[in-house]
Amino acid sequence: MTPRSWPVVLCGALLALLSAAPALAAPRHDAAPAPDGAFDPKAALAVSQATLGRIPGEAAFTASDGRVVHLSDYRGQPLVISLVYTSCHHICPTTTQHLAKVVRIARAALGTDSFRVATVGFDTVHDNPEAMAQFAAQQRLDLGGWDFLSTDAATLARLGSDLGFLYFPAPQGFDHLIQATVLDGDGKIYRQVYGMSFDTPLLVEPLKELVFGQPVAASFLAGLGNKIKLFCTVYDPSSDRYRFDYSIFIGLFIGLSSLGFIGFLVVREWRRQRPGTRA
Repeated sequence: MTPRSWPVVLCGALLALLSAAPALAAPRHDAAPAPDGAFDPKAALAVSQATLGRIPGEAAFTASDGRVVHLSDYRGQPLVISLVYTSCHHICPTTTQHLAKVVRIARAALGTDSFRVATVGFDTVHDNPEAMAQFAAQQRLDLGGWDFLSTDAATLARLGSDLGFLYFPAPQGFDHLIQATVLDGDGKIYRQVYGMSFDTPLLVEPLKELVFGQPVAASFLAGLGNKIKLFCTVYDPSSDRYRFDYSIFIGLFIGLSSLGFIGFLVVREWRRQRPGTRA
């Protein structure tokens, strides 16, 4: 499969993902239906997708180390937001571990400081800074640029609404859609990624677009370098990693050389055919 065919493959994968939305809902944790009826993954997906392009309102959090953090503090870089609850013993830890794996892959390809990550506890009764710190320690997540945040119920309700994240209390936990939200450097919702174990490009590709695809004011060469990185940083499914594909340059060089040679032949023949030109 050639690098140019990957956008088609990724688009097809995304369409398949959306069509299979019911399978992406978090397992019910043996929970009973929500008070107003059974949790509807399709409706939750529609609510989530409707937030694309929206800028969430300001929100204040307490980080696991006691710092006060505002959502606006993350402006200037892409941000990945994941919502969990710390009393979840399987789904949320597994989801977070998979997210950490993809984050490592993304940073290896895009740069260590290219984007930030925030995990927010949505069970506001129990997900205090101490609980979030313990959750991070249990997952052995000491990656830089990744905050574990808690907040109050009113703030979480507004944030959940802004992100399109629905959750319903149940006897054994919560019913909710497994969702990671990608915000661009201006704080706008750029992409929603679903599933406990999603395919790596579903998160890395939008981050790549945001990191390498934005205009760079520093210099023309910096902007040109980012454009080259955008098109030449490609996903290798055999290794589940991203690499810089030099074959694109080789193909471009061969193509330009061929065009130049053809142009030379055309010009030479034209000059030979001109009246008064000696053979």
